[in-house]
Parts: sequence; structure tokens; C-alpha cells
Amino acid sequence: MVMQIQEKEEKQNSGIQGHGMDIGLQPDGQHLSFDRTRMAAERTLMAWVRTALSMISFGFTIYKFLEAMLPQSTLPVLRANTPRNVGLTLIGIGTFALIVACIQHVKYLHILGLRLRSLPLDLSFLVGCLIALLGFLMFWSIVFNAGPFV
Repeated sequence: MVMQIQEKEEKQNSGIQGHGMDIGLQPDGQHLSFDRTRMAAERTLMAWVRTALSMISFGFTIYKFLEAMLPQSTLPVLRANTPRNVGLTLIGIGTFALIVACIQHVKYLHILGLRLRSLPLDLSFLVGCLIALLGFLMFWSIVFNAGPFV
């Protein structure tokens, strides 16, 4: 009885392998699964980059727009520091979220056992770091009222 079950399983397995399918993971299958997981992590980081970039650019736009509208206003609707505070808040949140997302991305790759040096250039991580640096520079430029962003 046991032999019949084993023979039946062997036939099923051989039939599946004969049609180009494989039950177990071969080294190529493992490599592809790691690539899919790594690319999913990159897509997640790209979504965070997109969100943070929107927040940073919207914060900068609000800051510049409200700052330009403040002297033209006949009624003092806004306080003098409102454009600066709103812009700094959005830029700060966007930059902070992007820094956390980049750190989380690196930690996730380490959990997978992948080192950044062994992977091809991770363009989404590079762009995320550059945009975080840009957000940091914008933030401090507005705080100190000096630099190219004021």
C-alpha cells in the first residue's frame, strides 16, 4: 500500500517536471524570487520617494506663494510667519519620511541577506538619498533665511 502511494507520487512529480515545471526551488528559482522581493522593496521605496517629493515641493510652493501674497494682502488674514511655518512643516515631514524610508529599505535588504555592494546600482535608493539631502537643504535654507532656496 505504501509502495503504491510512493509510486503514484513519483509519477505525478515526474509528470510535472516533464512539462517544464519544477516542484522544488532550483538555484535559478531562488535567484528569481530574491530578485522579485528586492524589486518589491524598490517599488515601495519609489512610492515613498514620490510621496516625499510631493510634500517637499508642495511645502516649498506654499511657502513661496504665501510669502509673495502676504505684502499684497489688504486684510491681514495671515500672520507674518504662517507661510514659513506651513512650508517648513511640509518640507520637514517629507524629508523625515524619506530618510526613514531609506533606512527601512537598507534594513530590509539586510534582512534578506543582500548587501548593497553585491547588488547592481539601486537607483531608487540613490534618488531617495539625494532628494532627502535636497529637502534637508531646503529646510535649513528657510530656517536660516539664507541660501539658494530663499
